Amino acid sequence: MRGVVFLGERELEIRDFPDPSPGPEEVVLEIRASGMCGSDLKFYRPRGGAAALGLVSDGSPVIAGHEPCGVVVEVGSDVSSKTAQVGRRVMVHHYLGCGDCTHCLSGWSQLCLHGVTVYGVTGHGSHAQYMKVAASTLVSLPEELSFSTGAAISCGTGTAFGALRRIDLCSDDTIAIFGQGPVGLSATQIATAMNARVIALDISPERLARAEEFGAEEILDPSQDDAVQAIRDLTRGEGADLALDCSSAPAARLASVQCVKTWGKACFVGEGGEVTLDVSRDMLRRQVTVVGSWTFSLQGQADCTEFIIDHKLDVDHLFTHRFRLEEAADAYRLFDTQTTGKGVFEL
Repeated sequence: MRGVVFLGERELEIRDFPDPSPGPEEVVLEIRASGMCGSDLKFYRPRGGAAALGLVSDGSPVIAGHEPCGVVVEVGSDVSSKTAQVGRRVMVHHYLGCGDCTHCLSGWSQLCLHGVTVYGVTGHGSHAQYMKVAASTLVSLPEELSFSTGAAISCGTGTAFGALRRIDLCSDDTIAIFGQGPVGLSATQIATAMNARVIALDISPERLARAEEFGAEEILDPSQDDAVQAIRDLTRGEGADLALDCSSAPAARLASVQCVKTWGKACFVGEGGEVTLDVSRDMLRRQVTVVGSWTFSLQGQADCTEFIIDHKLDVDHLFTHRFRLEEAADAYRLFDTQTTGKGVFEL
């Protein structure tokens, strides 16, 4: 089979790999959709991308892609028919832990006390024709949803859903969402479906226009306006009830904390980078809560799926670009501009 390998310095290759065979507790998926995620750029951009991702046990470089969705085509000898059957439509919770610690047992295998494999980072991912995964990581994809929607739920959209749950978003809350890339745009769509008022922020006119399409009541460009003051002006001087930073930009993170009202909450989901806060002014003396939210649990992924079906959300509208696997070099070159919507490889 063919699979995408990041080389770093904005280069990648499509290489030949042996078709995978499942171990006793594993399955093989035929990948139908594999989403492109902003965190891919951490390995696509720097020097030594393949080295940063590491090698799998057979010494080959890791196949990229951690938003898998497809169909089970082969099942290991110890996998029960209740867990997986050939022909089943599935997503993957793209983390594999020990399976026995308190975090794994609660569905949070990315927090495993004994180490974690992240598919597409430290284990072969989904930018390929086939993918071998532990049967325990499978999440059903209902017939109502497309494979591309399943790919989005498997990271970006699921991450947005998990963060909004983490900060207890309620109907009629006002939330400021910084960054309208795939995760931020998903958060805008989901928060709107939860009947919240969304103030969307980004420096890209294209992404702000998309945010309006997805339900944002107000849009702001922080490069043109004082974001914190503008949000206060839109909220009778109080500030937003909640804020979510999906950008990883230090200035946006700081603004997300400063823009919430007294007793408000700010949540960081963007990976990497730093932020400097005046703890007294920005947090303590306004009783502000700052939290981090890293993706979602296995059950959270299933819950996100049900929410999307129940609210009839058009998650496929996130995708502005659809690619074949052989177009990977052009796809990531475009995605690297961070001006587009979400991209997906359809196989």
